Amino acid sequence: MSRHEPALVPEDLTRLFVERANAGDAAGVAALYEEDAVMAFPPGRVTRGRAAIRALFEQALATAPPFRQEEPLPTLVAGDIALTSTSPRDDAGARAQVVRRQPDGTWLRVLDQPELSRARG
Repeated sequence: MSRHEPALVPEDLTRLFVERANAGDAAGVAALYEEDAVMAFPPGRVTRGRAAIRALFEQALATAPPFRQEEPLPTLVAGDIALTSTSPRDDAGARAQVVRRQPDGTWLRVLDQPELSRARG
């Protein structure tokens, strides 16, 4: 059994992300993603796969300021797929994730768009 608390509902993923990131737990953060997940980060790039996501957070968490829990927006659920999002406290515009229910009933991120900026102009 994993030493990490599982996400029992889609909304758990954001809370667990913040807790693990603030603990400096890159492996724990990566465990919130499916093996072949895709993350649109760092800005302008794409990180593919849990191993690459873990490597990204191993570097990023070393110098990142503490994460703060953000207000969740309503989750949209269609069967085993859900769209989660939060209203960011910074200038990111929006944060959105597509998550999927796993065979054991827990949820993991499949697609992560942590910084979706509004078009300027």
